[in-house]
Order: sequence, then structure tokens, then C-alpha cells
Amino acid sequence: MPRWVECKRATFKYGLGSEFIGVLKTLHKLGLDRTEKVRVGSSSGSVEVSPRDVVAACLPNPATLGPQMHGKTCAGLWVTGTGKDGRPRSTYLYHVVDNQWSMAEYGHQCVVWQTAINPVVALELLSTGAWGGAGVLGPEAFDAVPFLDLLKDYGSPWGIKEL
Repeated sequence: MPRWVECKRATFKYGLGSEFIGVLKTLHKLGLDRTEKVRVGSSSGSVEVSPRDVVAACLPNPATLGPQMHGKTCAGLWVTGTGKDGRPRSTYLYHVVDNQWSMAEYGHQCVVWQTAINPVVALELLSTGAWGGAGVLGPEAFDAVPFLDLLKDYGSPWGIKEL
């Protein structure tokens, strides 16, 4: 990224709901997030298992949860720095997808769709010649406008908010 965008630091953050965070904290307090195996059962019939593997085995298959989920997910990029005018600037570029829409339209959860659509759009721009170049180029090396326009064509709303 530094080859194309002048920045001092890039940080990735992911937000989770308070209920989910509470569950993760409880699992941690109980030691159920550990990967080290523990002996379970009597000495004659014992097995060694990872507590985390036991928790994972008890959870439902994530692929079956999509139709039960309702609501939207928002993925965004918050950029702070100096604008072309030399003054401080803060901008949030975001992408919102409704789970019921993505399940009905594509048969996949919104977070799956949100992850998959970006390389699909990029490949389409490369195949049409809207994007091009030689060597290994990250998305930041290309003009964003054709990407954002095509994203809208696929039914994915996005926005930019100056903060």
C-alpha cells in the first residue's frame, strides 16, 4: 500500500456486538478458548481434546444460520489526515448490505457477499480494460470511481461521509 498511498499507519479494526463480546469473555474465563488439549474421562477410557475444538463442535454450522439472520452489516474505511488544501480531513467510506436481500438475491449471508463482491468487481474492471497495468498491483493503484460505480450496479449501496 505505501507504494501508492502516502500514509504513516494503516490499522484494521472489526466491531462486534456487546452480547457476542460477552460470550467470548465467558469462554475465555472458563478456558474454553484454549487450544492445548486436556484429558477428559476416566483413566481407562479417557481422551485428549482441545477445549476450543469442543466448543466449535457444539456450535451450529455457520452456513445454516444465514436465513435466520436479519439486519445489515456495514464495512467501512475511516481515513484521517491532511486534505489537498493542507487542512485536517476525516472521511468515512462505507458499504452497507442487508442480509435478507443478499440471502434472497444470492443465497449467501451479507458478510460473505460483501467479501466476494470486491474481487468480482475488480475482475470485471480488469476484463473490460477499465483497470489495467503490469506487475502486482493492489486496489489502491487504480481509480476508485469505476469500482464504486460498478459496485452500485450490483445493488450494493455505499457512501462517503466527511467527518
